[in-house]
Amino acid sequence: MVESVTYSGEEGDHRDNLSTDENKDAPKPEEPPLCMLDMQADPKEQAQKPGSWKWSVVFLCFYGFMVQLKPGEPFITPQLLSPEKNFTREQVTNEISPVLSYSYMAVLVPVFLLTDYLRYKPVLVLQGLSQVSIWLILFLGTSLLQMQFMEFFYGVTMAARVAYSSYIFSLVPAGVYQQAASYSRSSVLLGVFTSSVMGQLCMSLGHVTYRMLSAVSLAFVSFGLLLSLCLPWPKRSLFFNQSHLEEQGASHPPELDEIKRDRGASKAPSSGCDGGGAPCWANCVFVEMLKELRNVVNVSNLRLWSLWWIFNSTGYYLVVFYVHILWNKVYPATDQKHVYNGGVEAASTLLGAITSFVAGFVKIRWNVWSELVIGLITASQAGLLLLMGSTNNIWVCYVCYVLFRGFYQFLVPIATFQIASSLTKELCALVFGVNTFLGTILKSIITLIIVDKRGLALPVHSQFFVYFFYFLLLTVVYLGCAAWVITCHCRSQREKQVPVELGQVEPFSSETDPLTNRTGGK
Repeated sequence: MVESVTYSGEEGDHRDNLSTDENKDAPKPEEPPLCMLDMQADPKEQAQKPGSWKWSVVFLCFYGFMVQLKPGEPFITPQLLSPEKNFTREQVTNEISPVLSYSYMAVLVPVFLLTDYLRYKPVLVLQGLSQVSIWLILFLGTSLLQMQFMEFFYGVTMAARVAYSSYIFSLVPAGVYQQAASYSRSSVLLGVFTSSVMGQLCMSLGHVTYRMLSAVSLAFVSFGLLLSLCLPWPKRSLFFNQSHLEEQGASHPPELDEIKRDRGASKAPSSGCDGGGAPCWANCVFVEMLKELRNVVNVSNLRLWSLWWIFNSTGYYLVVFYVHILWNKVYPATDQKHVYNGGVEAASTLLGAITSFVAGFVKIRWNVWSELVIGLITASQAGLLLLMGSTNNIWVCYVCYVLFRGFYQFLVPIATFQIASSLTKELCALVFGVNTFLGTILKSIITLIIVDKRGLALPVHSQFFVYFFYFLLLTVVYLGCAAWVITCHCRSQREKQVPVELGQVEPFSSETDPLTNRTGGK
């Protein structure tokens, strides 16, 4: 049940900073800047309050750190299976845990749209209320229905993470997007790591009960809710509130001005779009962008990494959601101080941060070697899942899980850059949202078939063998595609008499010709 933003992927992981090096340069009039999650800062506000955004970023990073302090989170599953709650492993596996996938799928799209329309802060407050509900139910609840409601609120919390991921970009000038994104990401990872270590220390050294750990977590998330009420309320958002900005006299970013001129030149405004009422222009652009999403499938680079995002994140989150049940099956510890979930989550978070950092320095020709890299890493994950599902050694399970998450976190920033560098920020937000939603649907379907009591209701070991075959199938597909791409590339290189070099980097087409909401696929 534990996942850092990834969220993004984490929850987090679900995932998350969409900044690119290209954003550091000023955009040319005829070329839109590359993908970002939010609007550029209002020039008038920057002129009136130079540097004032720095304190807002500091406060938001502090908020991001504090809301991750839930020391009881790695121990939710052991708590449900302990004598304190006294649920059976079958109830937790087949009746309680599946609710998380269903609720996440149900609320993801509404939360995604409300985040932009309500300008972030209300969704962060909603996230705080959901967190309080989770830990209040864990502290006081005893029935199966109450635990299912707990998982429902957990799904709402995961869906609301998009608000924090994009909120940071509404506070800062465009020139410091990448720096601000780094700060916010680091604060979240530090919070997850600190929370996991704190929980493990409480269990192993402090001899704290699960109920007391839930009370401590409830106190922290209640403080996080109070912090969310103190966050500044941005005046701008990505798709909506454009008429509000016009009434305020705010300036639009250059690319939005171009979109507006292009749409106005090609189409007459429909009835009811005049005046300062509903944000009709923003809605029209939003609809047009949805139509332009079909161009993404025509770009091989975007198609590959979008499919990776959908299929691999599905398998990743299924493992994350049910691995604690596997650990309890492999090693049903009767002494709470020998439950090391918090330490394992801390180690996996630390390794994920390291691999994400290392991924930023990998320089290869991704247009040639992407399928091979993805295939090899997916094969490694499949091997780790096979080992996890077949071993009776809990420490082997722990190590496999840490490595499994590290491999996934290595590819997340690479996938983010490969997708984001080819799109404008409006279309980029939609692509990531659609990818996440499709992955959530697939995850819910698999959960319904193999986990839910209305489906096969497989025990946890059998589930992990299913996940192994799932990743094995993905491996075969990726390596097959890699063989085809490399063969075609070698053939073309022989015709040109140019040697193939793995370390040679050449810009792929999207770096020089980004796909926007005004052009078709290449």
